[in-house]
Amino acid sequence: MARKVWGVNSTSPVNQEFFIWVRKNLGLPKYWGRYLTEIPNVSSGLTKMEINFLRNKGIKILPIYNVVSEEIGYEHAQVAGRNAVYHARRLGFPKETVLFANLENLHNVDALWIRGWAETLIPSGYRAGFYHDSERGSFAQAFCQAVKDNNDIATQTILWSVETETGTSTERKAPRFNPATPSCRANVWLWQYGRDMNKGPIDTNLADERILNFLY
Repeated sequence: MARKVWGVNSTSPVNQEFFIWVRKNLGLPKYWGRYLTEIPNVSSGLTKMEINFLRNKGIKILPIYNVVSEEIGYEHAQVAGRNAVYHARRLGFPKETVLFANLENLHNVDALWIRGWAETLIPSGYRAGFYHDSERGSFAQAFCQAVKDNNDIATQTILWSVETETGTSTERKAPRFNPATPSCRANVWLWQYGRDMNKGPIDTNLADERILNFLY
């Protein structure tokens, strides 16, 4: 059984002060989730300077694409996927890095959107990921329909499941890895078990260590 590794994600950029606070109060993340683009009053966008800072600390970067305004339909997903690939290339992310579509607060995603994102990213050389809320909405059902339509989606995508009942914690007090999973085959390798600890805000995660092969 694969080992589980602890990490965080944040909407705020990582600098020395923020890193020291996380290291002192939570633990040393193996990976840090950050957003590829800037959305005013929502998230700051990654910079090459921030990427270098994290990598020099031995922390891998988990890239999230969050300019997803419409989660219905194949063409909307294609546009989002192409934009995500553009920003990943602009920032120097190598091929095989997983790019997560941020569906955390979008609850009406359909199977066509999931197929559109996956079928746009897979030929690009990047891995397709879905950062989704497992408690609310249609994601699980839509994902399984997409898998039925294209089995490659089951094997070549990675799911990041959001369930926050346990709350944020330090690395030492992280819960047992237990994300919600769809009823069909899926690589649920990431679990956000805690959300919005102040000073960030910052979320806490556990992951199957295999995810490290697809982070930068």
